[in-house]
Order: sequence, then C-alpha cells, then structure tokens
Amino acid sequence: MKILITGGAGFIGSNFIHYVIQKYPDYEIINLDKLTYAGNLENLKEIENNPNYHFIKGDICDRKLVTSIVENFKIQVIINFAAESHVDRSIMGADVFIQTNVVGTQTLLEVAREKKIEKFVQISTDEVYGSLDANGKFKEDTPLHPNSPYSASKASADLLALAYHHTFGTPVIITRCSNNYGPYQFPEKLIPLMIINALNNKPLPIYGDGRNIRDWIFVKDHCEAILTVLENGKIGEIYNIGAENEKTNIEIVKLILKELNKDESLITFVKDRPGHDKRYAIDANKIKTQLGWKPKHTFETALKATINWYLENKSWWNKIISGEYLKYYKKWYGER
Repeated sequence: MKILITGGAGFIGSNFIHYVIQKYPDYEIINLDKLTYAGNLENLKEIENNPNYHFIKGDICDRKLVTSIVENFKIQVIINFAAESHVDRSIMGADVFIQTNVVGTQTLLEVAREKKIEKFVQISTDEVYGSLDANGKFKEDTPLHPNSPYSASKASADLLALAYHHTFGTPVIITRCSNNYGPYQFPEKLIPLMIINALNNKPLPIYGDGRNIRDWIFVKDHCEAILTVLENGKIGEIYNIGAENEKTNIEIVKLILKELNKDESLITFVKDRPGHDKRYAIDANKIKTQLGWKPKHTFETALKATINWYLENKSWWNKIISGEYLKYYKKWYGER
C-alpha cells in the first residue's frame, strides 16, 4: 500500500508512521509536512533512511504539489494529520488555523476526488462536539458545537469531508479522538509541559481551578485505532476513539509530580483561558463493537512510560524550548 500521510512530522503523525512501518515494513509511506514550529524531523530520525519512507517538505494548501505527489508515488490512501492544533494559539490568532485546517483539508479532498484515491482518512478531534456537563459522553451523532477557533476549524474540515463524500462519492472516513499523550508531544500541551517544568523546578501553570476534565488516550492506542479504521472502517462513517480515562487537569499534574518526586508547591493557578471547555468524554462503543478495537494500555502504565521517555530524551525537548518556542513560552507562561 502507498500512503500519503500529511503532518507526519508532528506528534500523532510521527507516532503513526513508526507504528505502520513496524507493522507493515512493505508499505510505502510518503510524509508531507510543512515543518511549522510543531513539526520535527527528529521524531523520525530512526527511519529516515528506510527505502519505503519518503519525506517531502511542503504545504497541504499547495494543490500542485499534492497532485504531483499523488501522481508520482501512485498514492492509494491519504491520511490527513496535518493541522494547527493548539487552542491557546488559535485564541491568539485564528488565521493560520483556518488556512491549514479548512483550506488545506479542502485542497486534499479535491486532489483525492480528481485522482480517485481509494480511501481518505480525516483525523479529527473530540473538541468539535464542544463541552459536556457532568453527565453523558460524545457519540458520533452528537451535534457539533465547537467553542474555540481551533475546534471550529476542525469541525469545518469534517463537514467538508462529509460533503465531498455525499456529493462526489469521495471515500472519506473521519476519526475523532480524545486527548493524546506519549512520546514526541510538543511541550505546549499539558502533560509534556508539566513534566518539563517539574524537571526544571519551574512553576506548573494550571488554568482556573484545574478541574476541567479531559478523556485521555495513549498515542500508540490511537495509532492502532486509526490503522483499524483504515483497514476495516466503512466509507462515509465517523468513528470516535477514546480510552475512558477521564481525569481533571489537577489530577494529571499531581500524578506527574508524584512520579517525579516533586513537591506540589510547584503548582501555580493562572487565569483561565477564554471559552475553556469544562469536560470532554468519548463514547467509543462504535469502533469497539463494529471494528473490534480496544485500547491496550492503562493510563497509569502509559503515563509512567511517557514520563520516562521525556526523562530519557532531554536533548529532544531542550532543543525545542531553546528555539522558536521559547518566545511564545515566555509570553504565555512567564519567564523560565
């Protein structure tokens, strides 16, 4: 199989490439990534010389480039991971989110339609559903109610994908996953940021009262779910992916501090961000019952593995927080 993976130098995309190459060494993977601040080829250093792996630097909004890749490599499948994904950044400036997440997805869909791609998997998020109160979970037919520029851009991309399927018969499948954690996650997200700050004995900034709830899944379980959807998912369907690990932000932070033997006095509550969703929770019954997928990792075991990865890969994140990200880091969380 010849697969075009967009955004493959990012957190989930790079983990997925590692997963697929390990499971199916004969698959040919073409990785198209713009290498914005969150894209990092260090994530794929181990496989850069693999003859079945090809990296191309470029923008998914570049229709001519995408078309040439599909033609030259005889692409059969497109999996679209490429996205601006940080809510905080979308609040600071939404333009790039609309361009990449909406226009970029539409560009890929156009090429998929013209070149008769066999499958198009759109990687989305549970954030398109909005916020939950204390009860209930997001199901695939839950009405979309995005509350940030980021989630609105992802909801727009999903609707475009479904429209292309309905109107043109484009073989689209959408996955919507809960919060991921694991190796290679950029240190603007909660878990890696807390790990790195704790290791450096710096304040751990927690929005509001820290009681916002997220449903967490280990990235390797997510990757296995995506591959399951690619192989067995039904065209035109949406599949929610989650591991039923609801935790408050403050719970997560305290678990990290405990694992690192750090004092809770490092916790610093900061002003809540605008429009902060209270709770996310995924009902993943559909993918479990129809496709036979279920997560393999417990939260406690996978969190420890994630912490250990950051302990063992200080050079990886030190390069990041001393580079372009540092300017943003100071602006948002204060001096290191």
